[in-house]
Amino acid sequence: MISRRERALNYAVLTVFAALALVPLVGVVASSLTPRAQSSPTFTWPDHLDWSNFSTAWAQGHFATYLRSSLLVAVSVVLITGVLAILAGYSFARFDYPGRSLLFYVTLVGLMVPPEAFVIPLYFNLRDVGLTDSYWSLILPQTAQSLAFGVFWMRNFFRSVPSAVIEAARLDGASDWRVLWQILVPISRPALLTMAMLVFMWTWNEFLLPLVMITDEAKRTAPLGLAFFQSAHTTQYSLLAAASVIVALPVVALYVFLQRHFISGMLSGAVKG
Repeated sequence: MISRRERALNYAVLTVFAALALVPLVGVVASSLTPRAQSSPTFTWPDHLDWSNFSTAWAQGHFATYLRSSLLVAVSVVLITGVLAILAGYSFARFDYPGRSLLFYVTLVGLMVPPEAFVIPLYFNLRDVGLTDSYWSLILPQTAQSLAFGVFWMRNFFRSVPSAVIEAARLDGASDWRVLWQILVPISRPALLTMAMLVFMWTWNEFLLPLVMITDEAKRTAPLGLAFFQSAHTTQYSLLAAASVIVALPVVALYVFLQRHFISGMLSGAVKG
């Protein structure tokens, strides 16, 4: 049993680390609300809140277009990855066929290959088939990047489901397809939501692929648009902070909305290896 002293020490350590994580975020938000005449590269607490920084950054940075592009790419990657991960994870978890383990470990290689290792040959391959400077040049590679994690995640969850549940469904005449979509997928909601949130976050924050694949300004994603905005407003720190908050806000909002599912999803997705 944990003593009161140990519990107090644990809370003290957690409080310190939470403060270390929150102070930079508070600094960015404070800077985004600081009047431009008072803005500084160091931490500055504003005399009064200037909300016009957000509207100015939004208009000058064309973030409506960039956020729309990021949303389209991220949602597409999440949906495609989710469907493929469910199917492949179910196959690896519940079917027995020659080469299953080898194929699964080959799939996991995708977790070990950084984008920097293949982005140049990938660019030439997509250019040869006419897909560069299109949303597909972002959706397809990022789906492939996320799929290894998604398959691993869903396989572990499906393996954690008691076999008695599946056997009972099959005794009632349920096919494998029905077992998957009417029994396993509904009970895997926490794991699916957690996977979707992580894939959405990774896709939203991706910078290298859009930088290499996209030249059309209308198809730039939010992080790429933020980089161009930064280069044009190098010393306007309030506008840069406001633009950073705009780009980060969708991911923060998604996390807050799905927070209650996150811990249960993390546990259910990693119950069995």
